[in-house]
Amino acid sequence: MTFEDVRKIALAWPGVEDGTSYGTPSLKVKGKFLTRLREDGDTLVLTGIGFDEREMLIEAAPEVYYLTPHYKDWPTVLARLSQADPAAIAALLLRRWREVAPKTLVKAFDQKA
Repeated sequence: MTFEDVRKIALAWPGVEDGTSYGTPSLKVKGKFLTRLREDGDTLVLTGIGFDEREMLIEAAPEVYYLTPHYKDWPTVLARLSQADPAAIAALLLRRWREVAPKTLVKAFDQKA
């Protein structure tokens, strides 16, 4: 999986747009942060991941999910895209999209599904 794959998935959702964050490609929902690619070109920053869930993800798939000291106090996990399951990444991103997208977009999206 690559960031381009992530883009294709997320840009299909209402309100998602390309952006930059810390000088790297990112995706935003109506200007609100959704995710970004880290400087290594392979790591995706996934926010909105609770500490217990983060621990479970890292334990279950340490080749994919990991953490750096910078993110230890934030509800965030890092994912190696080259090792990631596209369906798992899409599910985590869709859940985050639902949290940050305006409620009108979420409602319209759910009505189409």
